[in-house]
Amino acid sequence: MHGEYKVPGGKLVVADVDVVDGLLRSPRISGDFFLEPDEALETINAALEGLPAGLDARAIGGRVQAALPRETVMLGITAEAVGIAVRRAVARASDWRDHDWRLIHEAPQGPALHMALDQVLAEEVGAGRRPPTLRVWEWASPAVVIGSFQSLRNEVDAGAAERHGVDVVRRISGGGAMFIEPGNTITYSLYAPETLVAGMSFAESYAFLDDWVLGALGELGIRAWYQPLNDITSDQGKIAGAAQKRLAAGAVLHHVTMAYDIDADKMLQVLRIGREKVSDKGIASAAKRVDPLRRQTGLPREEIIDRMIGHFRTRYGLTQDRVSDDELRLAQKYVTDKFSTSDWTARVP
Repeated sequence: MHGEYKVPGGKLVVADVDVVDGLLRSPRISGDFFLEPDEALETINAALEGLPAGLDARAIGGRVQAALPRETVMLGITAEAVGIAVRRAVARASDWRDHDWRLIHEAPQGPALHMALDQVLAEEVGAGRRPPTLRVWEWASPAVVIGSFQSLRNEVDAGAAERHGVDVVRRISGGGAMFIEPGNTITYSLYAPETLVAGMSFAESYAFLDDWVLGALGELGIRAWYQPLNDITSDQGKIAGAAQKRLAAGAVLHHVTMAYDIDADKMLQVLRIGREKVSDKGIASAAKRVDPLRRQTGLPREEIIDRMIGHFRTRYGLTQDRVSDDELRLAQKYVTDKFSTSDWTARVP
């Protein structure tokens, strides 16, 4: 069994291992990481030998860490990363380049249709009718997108939303509210088979699926990093927030909204951002929570998107595609039956 794990901001860890009678046998860890002393690699392999194959990544990492001498130096690798690589091997996980990635970047669409397309495209990937896909959104109108489990009235000032012409929609993933104005955000979704994140917890998969974005931002001159659970941030502030949904159909939906330029005053009128939400951020004002990419890069939004797409294409491969007629018809049905209804939008009042 073979598994690979690219440590976010670090190096590649590869695990080759057999499973005999439910136990790990003949484990072989390799990669482009740095490890001192040399003998530490054999210590890691020895610590893995005979472990129950059903242990999770954290438990495996704990066994590895306990076996390593205190003076061991690990660069670009952690004991838990070893555990993730082993779990991915046992789970027979796929790698990014095992897939024929497609790109959808089409004309602006309404907020409810975006919600529906997320569900449709994820279901199609899970059913094997669509290859794994990166979709870059374009917005036809302002919106607030609330998480699947958020209270509508606790999160949104309905009067302010109406005054500013802001549509309120609910997505199928959890997480917090997003304030959207056309041209002021960069939003994208990844639709992938669950094999891509096999062997990972939700928290581990957030960092894994966001790693290419950190590389793209680095090429734009932004030193960014993943901040648990679902933020991408820099030394000048938060850049993006992610949300994720794993569908019973066998797909993972991972979508991210990045702030390019933001009307903070309008956002604070429409969203009810309370003290509790910012209390763990170490800041006094919710207006400071998001740091726009425009100020950090000085580049037009379209150029940032083009360079992000180019980075993904170079890293994993990417073929231009479109939403099919059948996918669009199904998405429009979902808009009518679900995403534009009060039963869904106010399902948590």
